[in-house]
Amino acid sequence: MSSAKAFRIRRAADILLGGGLITHPTEAVWGLACLPNFPAATARLLDLKQRHPAKGLILVAHDADCFAPLIDPLPVDVRERMLAAWPAPVTFVVPDPDGWAPPWVRGSHDSVAIRVSGHSLTAALSRAVGGPLISTSANPSGANPARTALKARQYFGEQLDYYLVGETGGASRPSRILNALTGEAFRE
Repeated sequence: MSSAKAFRIRRAADILLGGGLITHPTEAVWGLACLPNFPAATARLLDLKQRHPAKGLILVAHDADCFAPLIDPLPVDVRERMLAAWPAPVTFVVPDPDGWAPPWVRGSHDSVAIRVSGHSLTAALSRAVGGPLISTSANPSGANPARTALKARQYFGEQLDYYLVGETGGASRPSRILNALTGEAFRE
């Protein structure tokens, strides 16, 4: 990794660790990100997106171990299917009966959406903050997701604390969202 890239990741991570809100490239689109242990940052993200808090948000990490409290209790066949699918733009909705994820992440659900990203910058950012980040498409609700940093800037301008420079992974659509237990698709 170049020193410039490492500096940008460290800068983005420091902003996140301070309770900030950034945008970053993911597998297909640009994402808005904050850390799940900062309810004020999450509220700010939801406000900028004009997204209802009841809908819940996706947690993205660099490694499935970040989600061990959610994955370990699952049936073996479900765990194996999830682990075989990652890292990739596949999000699984898993039960969260013990409230591992904060309520502002789960929304009105007793489950949480999780993904292990194969995108190098997204994974590096998760690694740099030491765990998962909230990451949702960088667009106001109802608008097309930003596929470039320029489009993200057009949507949010100076309302974000940092734009992590980079390229999306080239996927044609945002991550698939599947019910981990049933395989039902919430988004193809």
